[in-house]
Amino acid sequence: MAVNISDSERLSRRKFLRRCAGGLGGAAAGTFLYTWRVEPHWVEVVGHAMPIAGLPTELIGKRIVQLSDLHAGMVVDQSFLTRSIAGIAELQPDLIVITGDFMSCESVEELPKALDAMRALPAAPLGRLAVLGNHDYGTAWKQNTVADNLVAGLEKLDVQVLRNDVVDVAGLQVAGVDDLWSNRFDAEKTLGKLPNDRPALALCHNPDAVDRPDWNDFRGWNLSGHTHGGQCKPPFLPPPLLPVKNRRYVAGEYDVGPGRRLYINRGLGYLRRVRFNARPEITVFTLAQA
Repeated sequence: MAVNISDSERLSRRKFLRRCAGGLGGAAAGTFLYTWRVEPHWVEVVGHAMPIAGLPTELIGKRIVQLSDLHAGMVVDQSFLTRSIAGIAELQPDLIVITGDFMSCESVEELPKALDAMRALPAAPLGRLAVLGNHDYGTAWKQNTVADNLVAGLEKLDVQVLRNDVVDVAGLQVAGVDDLWSNRFDAEKTLGKLPNDRPALALCHNPDAVDRPDWNDFRGWNLSGHTHGGQCKPPFLPPPLLPVKNRRYVAGEYDVGPGRRLYINRGLGYLRRVRFNARPEITVFTLAQA
């Protein structure tokens, strides 16, 4: 039996479909504005315990603040970087560590912006330590002179850059490994300087490095960055783009072997001004006895 549809019913359906289309368009526009205008500059301060076996008593309760992936340059808003870095003072850090990618550059053209941002870094009683990331080496991650110029500028600002080296911080051994994708990565040399019977912390920009056999005897925490948390992460799904071979390395804490923990910071800057479900991060670790 044929069913007659009145003109008024047709009009109501058209109105409904137009409203649905308008609602979907509005939601898409709202999502775009959020991912472009809001989340890239909505910094999350993440508090995290860091238990370390054999930690000296005087370090219990001390705070380590981790920064990563500033990407100073043409894309990241400079005032956002400066404001966020200056705000670290409110966190009362005892030690500050930066895990690479200070700038996005082809050569040294963005060096002034990177150093300008770092001038806002507050003092810390136990020091300010850093390692380099792949972008700190310029085009194709192979321009050693670019990295050398950055290191010279940072050290004038009293930021000590560890390039396959180890320093003692009030009884805690801190190892800094140069970037995995550069031609100066040498985890074997660096970790060989660590005494096995002393508490240790390692800094290495790219988390893929911890899967190399050089780290098998290391016991302690490794702090990394590099992934930006995927930068755009669908809810309940892994991010579609990750610059790592080990796809489980996205953000946060991972068990990477007996006595070994990895923490991946989502970074402060970005390569493209877009973030979704991966807010920029500053991490505050509180040292504790394991």
